[in-house]
Amino acid sequence: MRRWSAISLGLLLGLCTSGAVQAQPADTIRLTVEQLFDRGTSCNLQLQADLLKERMAEERRKDARKQAYPDVEVELAGGVIGQPVVFLHGLTDPTYPETPDWSQDYGIVFRQPIYKSGKITLGIQKAELERQIAVLETAEDDASVKLGLLQQYLNLFCLYKQQELLSYKIRESERRLIDIRQMKREGLITNNDVLRSELQLTDDQLALTEVNDGILLVSQQLAILLALDEEAVIRPDEQFLDHVVPEVEDYERYVSAAYAANPAMQVLGKRIELSRNNIRYVRSDNLPSLYLEGGNTFARPITRTMVDLYNNAWRIGLTLNIPVSAFYKNRHRRAEAEQQLRLAINQEEQGRQQIRMQIRTAFLKHKEALERAARMKLSIEQARENYRIMENRYMNQLVILTDLLDASSLYMNAELQAITARTQVIYTYYELQKICGNL
Repeated sequence: MRRWSAISLGLLLGLCTSGAVQAQPADTIRLTVEQLFDRGTSCNLQLQADLLKERMAEERRKDARKQAYPDVEVELAGGVIGQPVVFLHGLTDPTYPETPDWSQDYGIVFRQPIYKSGKITLGIQKAELERQIAVLETAEDDASVKLGLLQQYLNLFCLYKQQELLSYKIRESERRLIDIRQMKREGLITNNDVLRSELQLTDDQLALTEVNDGILLVSQQLAILLALDEEAVIRPDEQFLDHVVPEVEDYERYVSAAYAANPAMQVLGKRIELSRNNIRYVRSDNLPSLYLEGGNTFARPITRTMVDLYNNAWRIGLTLNIPVSAFYKNRHRRAEAEQQLRLAINQEEQGRQQIRMQIRTAFLKHKEALERAARMKLSIEQARENYRIMENRYMNQLVILTDLLDASSLYMNAELQAITARTQVIYTYYELQKICGNL
């Protein structure tokens, strides 16, 4: 019993002994949480797609800045000149003057926007907001990926815990079965106790097989997500459950932190800015635009006289465009942009409601997990003492075998619930950090 108690205490602290990995293959990969997050986020396909979206948004931002640069065009034209017809008197007396057969035009034109009703600046702001939204969406997916990886990582803790407990329980059952068979030969008990013990041992061996398969399955799932060898078995960090979880803060502080730092909430705020930017952009269609234009043309023949000579001409000036039709064409676009702003504000308010509900749920789950973990320490002590008493009584024929097996199962369940409670404490803490934008 002293040996049983010592091992149980070690399990409660989350330490994995060598007996739990006897069935593991040699290619076991020990993985810390930091390594899990680093490799998981670098290999995740969704995050890689998010990074591509960020780069696309950055290219759009650079393109928007280039809209302030002048447009420069080089024109090259050549062709056959048809035979002109000149009428000397109204539509009578046609003549056919001699003209060159080939025309050539070489020109360069530039157009520099001077004033475009703020469209260029608004376009740059829109592209910048879209880039920021892409970055925030990447951060949101990054936190979700980390939390999902952590959940599977903690599942491995529980499976290794079950593996270790079942391995030890099987060894104890085999030892006890030897004593029970000896007691049967001495006539102290009936054959029913031997059969019950053998059945319990078989059930435990089957359960151990299922747990070992579960470890292989979860390891493969993690290995695929981490781009590791699928045949390798992943071993969690033995000291991870010993990390001290900070005390629970005030509920409203979590809510305030989530409003300020949660990537999803920040995206909603940026979408409101984007909608306001779009309203200003639509309104700018009603305002005039001013351009500085210039160019140079080198051509032959001379167009007016059709003399087959080269001529060169340049020009420079201002062009003012007043979109009169926009005053009645853009009315519905402006109305749509204003409705889009109202929708964005509504979505932000919905997001605030969701945040409060998510924080409340995670907050209560975290407090429950902390309380459960604290209570399970006492439950383990009680279950251990109950098992010790039942084993002594059975050996002295004061209780039946069923009572002993029930006490053994109760003790193992208490150990499992303790490790589950501890992993739940860590998971709910990280879940709170994710909602607050700190993961």
